[in-house]
Parts: sequence; structure tokens; C-alpha cells
Amino acid sequence: MSIAPQLRNLNIDLPACPQTLVKLSLLMADENASIDQMSELIETDMALSAAIVRTVNSALFGLLKRVESVHDGIRYLGMAQVAGLTYEIGLRGAFPPSPLLQNIWDRAGVRGLAMGRIARQLDIDPWHAHTLGLFAESGRAVLFAYDRQRYTSLGAEQDDEALLCAAEIEAFGVSHSALGAALCQAWGLSKDISDGVRARPHAPSQWAQERPAVQRLLAIGAAVDGLLLNPHTIDNPTAVWAELQPIAEQVGLHFQSFQLATSRVVDRLNIPQDSGINSSTF
Repeated sequence: MSIAPQLRNLNIDLPACPQTLVKLSLLMADENASIDQMSELIETDMALSAAIVRTVNSALFGLLKRVESVHDGIRYLGMAQVAGLTYEIGLRGAFPPSPLLQNIWDRAGVRGLAMGRIARQLDIDPWHAHTLGLFAESGRAVLFAYDRQRYTSLGAEQDDEALLCAAEIEAFGVSHSALGAALCQAWGLSKDISDGVRARPHAPSQWAQERPAVQRLLAIGAAVDGLLLNPHTIDNPTAVWAELQPIAEQVGLHFQSFQLATSRVVDRLNIPQDSGINSSTF
């Protein structure tokens, strides 16, 4: 999968994909892959394995029994969800720590988890949904690593993602959505995922040019952002659903099924305002 030619002319480096994640991506594309194969792969990286077990045992998943190994985590959560966690930890580790990026990764973790769970109930690929949720804002991390001072100032001035993309293009010549799509391509992720990352800031009326699978992923992401992560909308779910209904119908989702699946997941994952999840930029 080739990276857009105009991005090759920019002096912005994309972090290399860790080898464990390269192998994991190939494994997830294999319909015959097993729990044993996946756990053996992750457990070759002891630090990553320990982080996966620690995360699975966190309050976010609410497991009644503590897991002691990656294999147990996969058995309880499923391959797609643990693969998503592995990518989340790898993605975090590819960039320098900072409060801005911590906020992005916190949102990414919740968004990916919620999108994967909703997709599974709707018979949509949960691995693609989870991964799109993780990488949705990853291009912001690339721009932050490129010019921390300028990007911190730029990001602080925008609270709308479409406007932020426009400001990024003016300042850097490229938007975070384009860079995020390029990162997905460089890391060997599905075209549905990279196209979803690229199209995410666009208005839903522009999604019609995307493939149906991408449109459905974008609709799930819009629901998660509006109902779970955006501080400007989470207190008014009725208004959010009024906007989501025509979007669901546009992308070919049965609205009642979409609403039920999403509501179940949002109710389970609803994040308290003082939890540390910061959604300052949407």
C-alpha cells in the first residue's frame, strides 16, 4: 500500500512499526490464527506482555477474575480486543510522553475499545473498528513530535477537528488526518482503517465517496465521540442521536440496532468527568 506522494516531500518522519506489531497484523489477517499463536507472539516481548496483562486487569474491563497471562486475557476478551490493546501500547511507546499526547492516547483507548465492542454486535469487523479508534488522532502525535512547541500552541487554539485540520494544513502543509492515514499505511494496516482515519474529520455528507465498510466504521466512531468523549455533547444524548439517525441510514445501518448496540457499550464504559479523560479537541 503506497503512501500519498505529496507526503513523501515533507520532512516529517513517521515512526517505524515495532516488529511485534508487524507480525501481529499478519496474524490478524489470517482467518486460521489461534489464541495460542497470538499469545506466543505477544509473550516474546516481556514488557509488552506485562503491559497487556496489567491493562486487561484494569477497572476499564471490569473482569471478575484476575488474569495472569496474555493467553488468559485473549480467552476472556477475544483476539481482536487484545490485538487492539497491543497496538495501543505500541502506538503510545512510539512517541515521546507529554500531557497532550496522554490525552490523545486516553481518548484513543476508550474510543478503540468502544468501537470494537459496538462493531462486534453489528457484525462489523471489530479489529478494524478498534484499530481505527486507536489511530483516529495518531497524526496529531506525528505533528507534535515534529514541532512540539508550534503544534501545542496550534492545538490549544482549536476545539473543532475540521478547523484543526485546516489550521494544520496552513501551518505545516498537511493535516493530522492525512498523516494518520499515512502512519496506518506505513504500519501495514488495512485500507479501510487508513481511509477511515483520513476521512474522519470530514462532514458525514462527504462520506458517500468512501466504501460502505469505511462509512459504517465512521458512523460508529461518530457515535462514540458524541456520546462518550466529546464534553460538548455527552450531556445531551437526545441531540446526538438526532444527528446520528440520518447518518446511520445514510451508511446502511439499521438505526434501532445501531442505537441499541451503541447504548449498551456507552452505558458500560461511560467515563466520569473527573476520570482524567480529556476531550479538549474535537
